[in-house]
Amino acid sequence: MTAMQHARQDAKSSTFAATSKVVSARARAAWQAGQAHAKRAAWADAVRCFESATRQAPADVVYALNLARALMAQARYDEAAQEAARAFNLDRSHAVACALTAHCLMEAKRFRDAARCLQSLAADAERGHDYHFTLARALQLGGQPREAVDAYMQALSLRITDANTHYQLGLCLNELSMKAEAAQCFQTALSMGVGVHELGVRALLSYFEREACNWVGAEEGLRQLQVALDALPEDATVSTAPFAHVTLLEDPADQLKAARSLARHLQAQARPFALRRSDWRPGGARRLRLGYLSADFHQHATCILMAEMLEQHDRDRFEVTLYSHGKADGSAMRKRIEKACEHFVDLRGASDGDIATRIHADACDLLVDLKGYTRGHRIGVFGWRPAAVTATFLGFPGSTGADYIDYFIGDPVVTPLDHAHHYSEHLAQMPVCYQPNDRQRALPPAPTRAEAGLPENRLVLAGFNQPYKISAQVFDVWCVLLDALPQAVLWLLEWNAQSRANLEREATARGIEPGRIVWAPRKMPADHMARMQLADLFLDTWPCNAHTTASDALWAGVPVVTFTGQTFASRVASSLVHAVGLPELACSDIEHYARTVVELAHDPDRLARMRAMLVAARDHSPLFDSRRFTRDFEALVLRMMQRHVDGETPAALPAAASVA
Repeated sequence: MTAMQHARQDAKSSTFAATSKVVSARARAAWQAGQAHAKRAAWADAVRCFESATRQAPADVVYALNLARALMAQARYDEAAQEAARAFNLDRSHAVACALTAHCLMEAKRFRDAARCLQSLAADAERGHDYHFTLARALQLGGQPREAVDAYMQALSLRITDANTHYQLGLCLNELSMKAEAAQCFQTALSMGVGVHELGVRALLSYFEREACNWVGAEEGLRQLQVALDALPEDATVSTAPFAHVTLLEDPADQLKAARSLARHLQAQARPFALRRSDWRPGGARRLRLGYLSADFHQHATCILMAEMLEQHDRDRFEVTLYSHGKADGSAMRKRIEKACEHFVDLRGASDGDIATRIHADACDLLVDLKGYTRGHRIGVFGWRPAAVTATFLGFPGSTGADYIDYFIGDPVVTPLDHAHHYSEHLAQMPVCYQPNDRQRALPPAPTRAEAGLPENRLVLAGFNQPYKISAQVFDVWCVLLDALPQAVLWLLEWNAQSRANLEREATARGIEPGRIVWAPRKMPADHMARMQLADLFLDTWPCNAHTTASDALWAGVPVVTFTGQTFASRVASSLVHAVGLPELACSDIEHYARTVVELAHDPDRLARMRAMLVAARDHSPLFDSRRFTRDFEALVLRMMQRHVDGETPAALPAAASVA
């Protein structure tokens, strides 16, 4: 190379170095500006500045991570995950980049991707408690609870005093049906101070004790839960366990207080869309876009009830879309549900924001929640206000506490208007019963009593609720009935070994031979429906009634004796027996309940007439008339939409006359 060539090369190198310094300075200035915006929570401006920094210095891990955090603050989780992953790919041993990528993926509900990301951290990178805890959460939420337990144990080996890790391990063990072990974890977490999770932990502990029919522990747990709930500020924003609250608590005000707290917690994570006015008009050319959101569009109680209702929707007036965020189990029910609607949108793994964005993009007029606070719920989606009008229906026996859901669909019995103050939503009443039913559901021929393990010539009182619904008070009444009716046996589900052993012990303590209880092993739904026909009477529970199970009993021709309480969960069976034409089976108090059972037991002719009436009701009762139910439901939907179109705010919609 000549001297001239050397000089030119040196000049180029100097120019490149100078340019690099200028670019580096500009990138740093953009990053510093982004930091200033981030301190003020001006996230849109922060994103703009961090994007400028990363464009000018794409190999800088710090700039990329700051951009990911700013995107995450805007709930742009997929974009945040992409940027964090880019930073992680620049340095596979960078634990912070790995953790942030995983957190972004988890916020986007991509739990298995998050677990894979964490597992790909370089072997020589430090793995502390937080790493193992995050991996455990990703595995648990991704449907791998056994693997999650191992990761939680690793986390505890590094920080045994972390209350939240004990709490989350308890939730994981609960998923694996290791109730006793889960309870131990919860007790440990409480002793260490579990903070915002206390209310939920106490509810779950009491619920576990009730599942095992360990009533001493359950009552103590319930007492402690009440103390914690009473101490909860009215404006609290903490995670709770609403399903345990609605099934265990008898005061609807307490149920609503717990639900409101969780609803506020979920709303804080939402980024609501601007309120959209629907352009649908009654009698117009466009059909009303009606959406249903659920994780249960498969072989599940929700679909068992509403499959035929979905099939009966008037396609000339309604464009029905099912938004599914649950599993595809390949069942005949899943295939049936997919065919029952015009559009089936599979949103498995999508974040609340992504689900809301899809629904909003579809310009949904009215969105119906079918989950409430049952497992896998997405109440958080409604905080985004993705549809013009929203309602909750069927899935959860109580208010969501979410003032961002407009209506709660009930009926005059289960949600009387004078109970409106127990709901954050406005009550919208169906004319007869809120619960749909499917006349196509199987009812195979009944086996013989001998085949079902029942005595041939005895009065069979079925108590086919899950054990968490059987309180000491309920069992007291049942044992009094067995004492008063020596010809009777009590037929219970063998749900778990603990509840069976405890119930047999409690029966003996009440002077009832354990042999008076006949245990029914768990069976497939069709086989269970077949054997249910062998019962003479169905004994309901309180404060949480049978719901789908009560419908099953009535469909099988078995009268249901129930006690009407003050909460939604304690009024469902009353609504059902009213709808089927047997309101006398909805009792006003416990004495009335016991007296009704004894009177029916001593009047076999009356009992036989009731059973014959129920068999005939399969063909003509409003409870089992899916077409009539659907027309009434559609009429209620139209009333909700009419208020919206007229520019009126949501308000209570009392039951109107049935359109059928």
